[in-house]
Amino acid sequence: MINRIKISELGQHIGEEVSIAGWVDVRRDHGKLIFIDLRDASSKVQMVVLPAHEGAVETAQKLRPEWVIRVTGAVNKRPDKMIKEGQENGDVEIEVKEIEILAEAKELPFDKDSELNFDTYLDYLPLTLRREKARAIFRVQAQILKSFREFLTGEGFVEFQAPKLIGDDAEGGANSFDVEYFGHTAHLAQSPQLYKQIMVGIFERVFAAGNVYRAEKHSTTRHLNEYTSLDIEIGFITDHTDVVKMEMRFLAKIMEDLKANCAKEFALFDADIPNVPLEVPMMKLRAAQQVIKEEFGEDCSSEPDLEPQHERWLCEYSKKKFDSDFIFISHFPITKRPFYTMEDQTDPGYAMGGDLLFRGVEITTLAQRIHDYDMLVASMEKKGLNPEKFSYYLQAFKYGMPPHGGLGLGLERLTAKLLGIENVKEATLFPRDLNRIDNLLSK
Repeated sequence: MINRIKISELGQHIGEEVSIAGWVDVRRDHGKLIFIDLRDASSKVQMVVLPAHEGAVETAQKLRPEWVIRVTGAVNKRPDKMIKEGQENGDVEIEVKEIEILAEAKELPFDKDSELNFDTYLDYLPLTLRREKARAIFRVQAQILKSFREFLTGEGFVEFQAPKLIGDDAEGGANSFDVEYFGHTAHLAQSPQLYKQIMVGIFERVFAAGNVYRAEKHSTTRHLNEYTSLDIEIGFITDHTDVVKMEMRFLAKIMEDLKANCAKEFALFDADIPNVPLEVPMMKLRAAQQVIKEEFGEDCSSEPDLEPQHERWLCEYSKKKFDSDFIFISHFPITKRPFYTMEDQTDPGYAMGGDLLFRGVEITTLAQRIHDYDMLVASMEKKGLNPEKFSYYLQAFKYGMPPHGGLGLGLERLTAKLLGIENVKEATLFPRDLNRIDNLLSK
């Protein structure tokens, strides 16, 4: 038996007999000729079954969409007038000699590429994820994660796996999922925050990529109850701007790799890959609120945070003023930030950190952390938290912790904004929200 090759490699085998395998996209009967579009994970190709190959004709007549087959055939170059420019394998065609059926498919509930309402699309993800555009989303997402890891590893960061079952919520809030744990109540982690701070005391520079959980009762186009958080924590920083600079560097690396490896995927969405400024526009919240008032006519100066519309306006302003898809807003009120956030002693009442906005939405929250043990305990008490419940975590600070800071970036939200996808659930494999947890699996 001839070894199978990927469909994307067919151009290297013109004039040869090959074995390929995949899913039937379409079968078309044209008189005595049968045409089949076959796809695998790498690409798609048109095949033709000629009357001379009677066994292949008999099998081809049975084929339906999504049947899985193995094909042996000759790779022929198309005549010049038949070449389809810009199409995958548009210059080659397979003359089918043998077909082996590996798996049949039941009749599809709808045409795989037809227009569907979003709930139907999500209900049938094992099928609809086979669409070309759906596959493109998660190829882009895989490249983002690959580039994130490669860049940070090259910068001396150590990857670690943070626990998902924790004894106390890292943010000290109530929006966590409770889990029965051998007679005790545990929680699904809202972030790896406390653990990555501990790890700074061990490796100085660490990162983690994994799922986190937020028990917030929302059902919006920008929120999820389970998402993938890309987290870093850096020791021996001067202030939060060191973290900002590191983020812009790894984002630049991600965009560079996307341009090199995912141009086809972005073309499917008619989306452009942004240039990342190493010197990102930055302003404090109060300055940003003044911009909103002057440029857009809304006074939000008394608000402790930004609303979604404010984020959209600030990104619009950044694009117009600085030609940047990114803008960093710092110095939110310290009362609205987690207990481990450092207060700016030169600007009392405000946090040394903030949010990175991209194309109208916040994609990252970052800050310098409190590294002094006594100061951290005092901050906990000020927030109404009991330091005794955090004694395990506090050991890292009791026994010496350098100045440090870090960030968390939502992988799905970044993917959605890059590709111009309106609903973050479309950029999420098997999304979880207030109304969805694969309930069809248990019916």
